Amino acid sequence: MSYGQQPGGPDGQQPGNPYGQQPGGPDGPQYPPNYQVPQPMSPEDQRLWATLTHVGAIFFSLLVPIIAYLVLRDRGQFVREHTRQALNFHITAAIAGFVAGLLTVILIGLVLLPIIYVLVVVFSVMAAVAANQGRFYKYPLTIEFVKQ
Repeated sequence: MSYGQQPGGPDGQQPGNPYGQQPGGPDGPQYPPNYQVPQPMSPEDQRLWATLTHVGAIFFSLLVPIIAYLVLRDRGQFVREHTRQALNFHITAAIAGFVAGLLTVILIGLVLLPIIYVLVVVFSVMAAVAANQGRFYKYPLTIEFVKQ
């Protein structure tokens, strides 16, 4: 290749890019030809999945919010915000539970662990009710690890 010549083949295709497209660009990310872009969900489906995320997190802790956020975040603003809030809250609760577990050595954790669990259940139910009614909900006492 001589100085000033663009890299790539005769059709302008970049090496290592079999689709001949530039990553990113002014119109957003470029996807391979067979990739289906996630379609937005209806408001009813967004409410349903947001509610299920909050309820599922009561029983499966971080697992449900992580999966829901990763899978549903591009399907609508409502479900994205609810899954983000649930993920942040349950990360915070997991950290609090870990610290309380360590504090069981000096018996303080024996008091803190049930309090944390009750708060998780109460706040998750409140969030599930708000999601089912189509309202946004912000968990109290939450550290924002995942931002917009």
